[in-house]
Amino acid sequence: MTEVVSVEIVRSPNEDQVALVVADLVRDRVASRLTAGDATLWGPAAQPEASIRLAWTALHETSRPLVAEIEALRAELLAEGVDRVVLAGMGGSSLAPEVITGTAGVPLVVLDTTDPGQVADALAGDLTRTVLVVSSKSGGTVETDSHRRIFEAAFAAEGVDAASRIVVVTDPGSPLETASREAGYRKVFLADPNVGGRYSALTAFGLVPSGLAGADVAGLLDDAAAVVPLVSADSPDNPAVVLAATFAVAHAHGAEKIVFADTGSGIKGLGDWAEQLIAESTGKDGTGLLPVVVEGPGAPGFVDARSDATTVAIGPATGSSSVAVEGSLGAQFLVWEYATALVGRVLDINPFDQPDVEAAKTAARSLLDAPTASVAAPAFVDGPIEVHASGGWLPADVKTVADALKLLVAAAPDHGYLSVQAYLDRLDDASFALVRPELAQRSHLQTTFGWGPRFLHSTGQYHKGGHQNGVFLQITGASETSLDVPGRPYDLGTLQTAQALGDGQVLAERGRPVLRLHLTDRVAGLAQLVEAIQEDGS
Repeated sequence: MTEVVSVEIVRSPNEDQVALVVADLVRDRVASRLTAGDATLWGPAAQPEASIRLAWTALHETSRPLVAEIEALRAELLAEGVDRVVLAGMGGSSLAPEVITGTAGVPLVVLDTTDPGQVADALAGDLTRTVLVVSSKSGGTVETDSHRRIFEAAFAAEGVDAASRIVVVTDPGSPLETASREAGYRKVFLADPNVGGRYSALTAFGLVPSGLAGADVAGLLDDAAAVVPLVSADSPDNPAVVLAATFAVAHAHGAEKIVFADTGSGIKGLGDWAEQLIAESTGKDGTGLLPVVVEGPGAPGFVDARSDATTVAIGPATGSSSVAVEGSLGAQFLVWEYATALVGRVLDINPFDQPDVEAAKTAARSLLDAPTASVAAPAFVDGPIEVHASGGWLPADVKTVADALKLLVAAAPDHGYLSVQAYLDRLDDASFALVRPELAQRSHLQTTFGWGPRFLHSTGQYHKGGHQNGVFLQITGASETSLDVPGRPYDLGTLQTAQALGDGQVLAERGRPVLRLHLTDRVAGLAQLVEAIQEDGS
C-alpha cells in the first residue's frame, strides 16, 4: 500500500520518556479501542460525553452514501446555472471545507464572520448563480442564523426563489431541520449526531459544501480509509500514538504550545483546522496544548521557539522543526484527530467537551440586549485609535498605543503568550495579519492570531479554559457598511461589537489583561499600529 502519511520526530530531548508513553498506549491497546468506540478511555467523568462523540472513527465508511447525493445535487444546480457556492458556518462547519476546497483549488465563499463589509461583499456576488449552504448542528449559532436571514432576504429582493437556493446541513431532529423542512429549502443533509463539530471534517459538514464546490470528496474518503489500519494499530509505529506521546511528554516538561508551519505540504490551511481541533479539545481544566499557526518555517515563533513550544512542520522536515507530518489531506485529518483524542487520555482531560465556550456567547447576548450601554468611553485616543483596557491593568497616565502595547506584553507571565484577535474583514483587511510576526518578533512571546468571531469557535475555549498565562489584544474597527439582520433587533456591526466586548469581559473576569484598539479609520489605524509595534523596546 502506498504510504499516505508519515510522522518524523526530528528531535526530542525526552526520547526515553516518549518511548515509555508510547509503550503504555500500545500495551493498553488504546488505538484499537478508540477505533472500536470505547468510551471508557478517558475515565468515568468523560464517559457520558465520549459515548456520543466517537462515530468519527468510522466516517470513511459511513459517509460514503453522501457522495452520490452531493454529486446529484451539484449536477442539478449546474444544470440550472448555479455554480457559486457560499457557506454559512462557524468552527468545524467552515474550517474543514475551507481546507478541502483550498487544497483542491475550487472556489468556495466562506462566511464565518459578523463583519458587515465582508458579508456585504459576499452578497455582491451574482445571486442568480448562488447557492447558500447553511451548516449548523442545531441552527442556533448566531452568526450562521444571521447569514441565513440576510441571504434569504437578498435572494427574494433579487427575484430568486430563496427556498430553492438554500441547502442545509444539520443534525437529525434539530430545530434547524424542522424549520428548514417547513420552509421548503432545496435539500437538508443530516450529519452524524455522534460526531462533535471539530471532528466533523468527513461528515456532511465537511463534505457537502466541498463537494458542491467541486472538490473530490470521494477521493478524500479514500485517503482517510487508507490510513485507518495505521492509526488503529496497537503498534509503536502508529503515527497518532507517536504524536500523542511526543506532545504529552513535551507538555509535562513545560512545552505547552505547538507551533505549526507549512513547509510545502500542498495543503492549504491545515494549521487553522488543527488549531481548533487541538485547542478546543485540550484547553480546559487549566491545562492543554495551545496551537500557534505561523506564516512559514522562517517565521518568528518557529525559528526562535523556546523550550515552551514544540515546532511542527506540515510537510517536509526543516532544521527548525521538532516534528514533521506529511501525507494526503484525508489521512492528515484522521491522524490529527486520533492524536488529539489520545493526548487527551494522557493529559487526563475529556477531549470532546468545551465547557468554557458558552461564557463568551452569553456575555455577547447580554450586551445585545442593551447595545447603547455596551461600549464604555476609551481610556484615551491616539490618532485614529481609541484605546480600551479591561481588567484594571493599564495605568491612567499611559497615553500612547506604543506604551499600552509594551505594558500588555510586560503583563504576560513566564511562558505566557500573546493572542491577537481581529474583529475585522479577513479578506479586505487581510494585511492586519502582519501584526502577528511583528509582535512575536518584538515581544519574544508565542503569538497567536485569530479573526473574530471565528476564533471564538476555535482557540476561544483554550483562552478561558487552558493555561491562564495569556494576554489579549483585540482589534476592532469602524465599518462603512451597515447590514441589518432581518427579524432581529440588531445589525451585524452591533453583533460584531457585542462579540468582541463579551469575550473581552469574560477574559477580564478571569484575571487576564485585555487591550482593545478600536480603529476609527482602518487603513490609517493599521499604519499607526504597525508603527507603534515597531517602536524600540515594544
